[in-house]
Amino acid sequence: MINDTLTAIEGLKVGHAVVDGAPTGCTVVLPEEGVPAGVDIRGGAPGTYGTDTLRPVNLVERVHGLFFTGGSAFGLDVAQGVRSFLKERDAGFESGYGRIPIVAGAVVFDLGVNRTERYPDASAGYRACEAASALPVEEGSAGAGVGATLGKFHGLARAMKSGIGSYCVEAAGGLRVGALMVVNPFGDVVDPGNGALLAGCRQDARSLGLSSAEEEVRRLGGVGGGFPEGQNTVVGVVAVNARLDKTRLTKVAQMAHAGLARTICPAHTLFDGDAIFAIASGDLKGVEVNVAGILAAQATAEAVLRAVRKAESLGDLPAWRDLRTGR
Repeated sequence: MINDTLTAIEGLKVGHAVVDGAPTGCTVVLPEEGVPAGVDIRGGAPGTYGTDTLRPVNLVERVHGLFFTGGSAFGLDVAQGVRSFLKERDAGFESGYGRIPIVAGAVVFDLGVNRTERYPDASAGYRACEAASALPVEEGSAGAGVGATLGKFHGLARAMKSGIGSYCVEAAGGLRVGALMVVNPFGDVVDPGNGALLAGCRQDARSLGLSSAEEEVRRLGGVGGGFPEGQNTVVGVVAVNARLDKTRLTKVAQMAHAGLARTICPAHTLFDGDAIFAIASGDLKGVEVNVAGILAAQATAEAVLRAVRKAESLGDLPAWRDLRTGR
């Protein structure tokens, strides 16, 4: 089986969990050991956990688990489940009083499709850890992508279903850079190869025809309906099989955002909480940070496209595959 997802990076495992009876879930990324990490946040409405730890000027060099979850702020309880799982396995930062697992992550807002008041919690985070493996990552409507949507310029009624995607790109010298993205943007998703609109805001609630958000901005001179902040985001991680410290990884995370700008229109708005982590899992030496960042942007863009193409419809929200079949 060919693995062209994040877990093609040696030493990484990915696991999903969903909430029974609710369209929401979480995803974890577990390295075999703690790994150096950086993060870059570009959206205006982020929902993150543990990101200050990753600032280059701060003490802790490594993280032991990353999580991405639905449930908005309610989903932050997932962190405790990840930490409990890691503590049981004696993973963590040596504090002098025992090991403390360093966990970081980010949330997506899926409360518009999840009205059950049941959210990913510590038990979901623990179950995702138990399910984590080095097999190819399950994509589409899985884990944190279960409740993901896109194209919300005119609100959720005219939006489409999205999901989670992953991709790994290889370069000369054995360099690999992988990405995993939960795609829940305010904007549309386009094919950067030809600029074609793949999925986005629909012309009306019953239509499969698309209406470009950028064209709507020009037509209306503003954002339709005064759309509320904080209900969208794209979050994820890029991983490099090389030796990079967290200062360089912060730069890789910054450059990876170019992959969002290529595929999501508009990206990085005040309505989005876009955040990308970067981790180094591997021993490859002499890797130039510019090369790693360029490949990270490529992997990120492809992960976004795969999240959209592999998603399944949810209720009245169609997916990309429905546009192709006419549902």
